[in-house]
Amino acid sequence: MSLDRIRLAGKKTIGANQTAKAVAQSIVTELFVAKDAEEHVIRPIVTTAQQKGIPVCWVDSMKQLGKACGIEVGAATAAILKD
Repeated sequence: MSLDRIRLAGKKTIGANQTAKAVAQSIVTELFVAKDAEEHVIRPIVTTAQQKGIPVCWVDSMKQLGKACGIEVGAATAAILKD
């Protein structure tokens, strides 16, 4: 399952702000985005990732993504970072 990759990743970012910075710096190998996140929050991150050729994995909910990242709250986005 795709969430296993983010769960087991050694280096990752969690949350829209940190993930947006990492995507802009091209240090992301895979982006995870919650389908129920607010469009205005995720749209610029997804657009930048697609322009840079970073794979985007859609997750059903923010709660599910947050849990996979090991936090108690939901997360709009998360990303696996390059080593």
